[in-house]
Amino acid sequence: MEAFSSFAADSNMSALLNSFFLVFAGEMGDKTQLLALLLAARYRQPWVILAGVFVATVLNHALASWAGGFLASYFSPVVLKWSLAILFFGFALWILIPDKEEEFKESGRFGAFFTTVVAFFFAEMGDKTQLATVALGARFSQIWIVTIGTTMGMMASNALAIFLGEKLLKRIPMKWVRVFACGLFFLFGLGILLVGGEK
Repeated sequence: MEAFSSFAADSNMSALLNSFFLVFAGEMGDKTQLLALLLAARYRQPWVILAGVFVATVLNHALASWAGGFLASYFSPVVLKWSLAILFFGFALWILIPDKEEEFKESGRFGAFFTTVVAFFFAEMGDKTQLATVALGARFSQIWIVTIGTTMGMMASNALAIFLGEKLLKRIPMKWVRVFACGLFFLFGLGILLVGGEK
């Protein structure tokens, strides 16, 4: 019983840490981080913006990790293992392509919090960090642990943009951040192949 509890704790910690680090690294320089920077500059309410990012991320990533767990139940362990490995190899290449800041139009009718929740939720749809969350949900089948880990990663990355601003982000060599993140995703995909897709 103690061995089982220890295994469960290790599995939860693995899901949490992998989810955190993959999304934190993947979010650096991502369009949603640029959106958080833009919203913070426009509204000058950093804590309100961060709260909006939190709500949008929890909603979006809970849905994504649930979708990953749901899809995983339809595949055999071998198919799941290779599919997830290929997905993470694809993310490793995708992350090397820098995102550009997209124009953000604000009507002025809504406050900072509601605008952030809506804008961030939809900006994250189909984004690499959301799709990575789907894959993490499929890999670990621990919806809430994955959601907590990816949300923490998103919050940490976007807090840098919201509180420390554009000057700090310009000093961070995004090229090397993307190379590091690429290596992280590649190693995770390789780890899936070597360790296996078993839960």
